Amino acid sequence: MPDRDAAISWYTGKLDFSVVDTVPSGDDMTFVFLSPAVDDGFRLELLAGPGAAERPVYADLGASLGLSGWHHLCLRLDDVDKAVAELKRRSVKIVHEPFDVPAISSRIAFFSDPWGNIFELMQPVTA
Repeated sequence: MPDRDAAISWYTGKLDFSVVDTVPSGDDMTFVFLSPAVDDGFRLELLAGPGAAERPVYADLGASLGLSGWHHLCLRLDDVDKAVAELKRRSVKIVHEPFDVPAISSRIAFFSDPWGNIFELMQPVTA
């Protein structure tokens, strides 16, 4: 992420994460450690600053599956539809609307941050 302050603003404003710590890493880059409002034991680590390479922009979820390496972070919650409605209210980009995946007994949806990082929301469902 090229702009540390923009990243902090997005994650705190759109997802209600809080900044736990920031640590300079040299060359104008900074590690930013964030936690979701509901779990301060979980940490998301961002590396931001001038010179950071941009992620590819994907047309849709299917297009994003063509790269090797990690694809997305999955967050388990109680109500995917309610979470997606709130993310839309906050103008967060929804990559894929909620849908059921019977093979894993889950309802899932996907969203992304402005830098192309993809997140999955997963709700366990019973038949």
